[in-house]
Amino acid sequence: MGKTELCSLYEGFLDCVCLCISRSSREAAGDSERDTENGHLIYKSGDVLDDRYEIVNTLGEGTFGKVVQCSDHSRGGNPIALKIIKNLEKYREAAKLEINVLEKISKRDPEHRHHCVQMLDWFNYYGHMCICFELLSLSTFDFLKANNFLPYPVNQIRHMAHQICHAVSFLHDNKLTHTDLKPENILFVNSDYSLVYNAEKKCNERRINDTTVRLVDFGSATFDHEHHSSVISTRHYRAPEVVLELGWSHPCDVWSIGCILFEYYGGFTMYQTHDNKEHLAMMESIQGPVPQRMIQSSIKQKYFLRGRLNWNECSKAGRYVKAKCKPLRKYLSSHETQHHQLFDLLDRMLGYEPSTRISLSTALRHPFFLLLHQPGRSKVWRNSCDMSRGDPE
Repeated sequence: MGKTELCSLYEGFLDCVCLCISRSSREAAGDSERDTENGHLIYKSGDVLDDRYEIVNTLGEGTFGKVVQCSDHSRGGNPIALKIIKNLEKYREAAKLEINVLEKISKRDPEHRHHCVQMLDWFNYYGHMCICFELLSLSTFDFLKANNFLPYPVNQIRHMAHQICHAVSFLHDNKLTHTDLKPENILFVNSDYSLVYNAEKKCNERRINDTTVRLVDFGSATFDHEHHSSVISTRHYRAPEVVLELGWSHPCDVWSIGCILFEYYGGFTMYQTHDNKEHLAMMESIQGPVPQRMIQSSIKQKYFLRGRLNWNECSKAGRYVKAKCKPLRKYLSSHETQHHQLFDLLDRMLGYEPSTRISLSTALRHPFFLLLHQPGRSKVWRNSCDMSRGDPE
């Protein structure tokens, strides 16, 4: 081969390389134009993903990405919720783990009887993991907030609590711990409401018409055999064994449910803090001293002095805790039997020792839920008009 032919071949090779580089650059530019700086997908109403899901509007946003409402053209335009994960590796991997959990839930509950959100589909859209769910309504927190944090009636709490305990008990039976239970992760199927006059507050309040709920967000759900992170749960719903880094299992979910039910009852967060030692001081104000076994086993000895919580009640933080927290039974707003039954259940859910904390299978047989098991009562508990009249003693 002559020198001229070699030069010509080399120039052709360079042209080919330049073309490939140019194409890669255009694709990279396309990705950068498709995503925001922090990895969110850029979209607008009317965009169609996966040749099927037409975006209608945005429902919410989180650190993981966004949730949008879509019309599913493969299902006759049915409305669905689509969780669009950020185009970042750590969120992509977390989404794959969530999909794995949701697939196992779907396999073990094919008739969707256990109050967990139903995953319909999933796909990868230019690096964004997308998970398709049944479309639900407001979270129990958002409804509480829209209702000026007026508490839910006890008989509504009963129906919601029974479904939550049932859903999480199902997870535990299948060797899963949710690890992030909170009012934001419990959604109403339908959040339509009626206005009811509250004589005590002298104002109208929203009363949910149907208390049917679904448990959502399995992004942090952990199988028994998997690695257990040292810190889990949103702060306000974090169990003492997690705060003290004693290891955790299914009982940490039970503690979280106790905090959630208290919030439904009072309209405010049980543990409003962002500090571990303050959190423990609040627990002691509400539930009494932390057990010696837990103190001695904890690696967090800096919180204790001579076997007791090292806490100054006269400090600014000490005065805050004293003003905010009181023994559990002091929060009773009525001495009706159903209120005492609820607080007995809360007391058992908020037991310090994970090994003696009530299990959800036992909780579901608690007297607080007895009325739900009576024949012909199921429809009554879903309907707030019946609920607003209260329960018989």
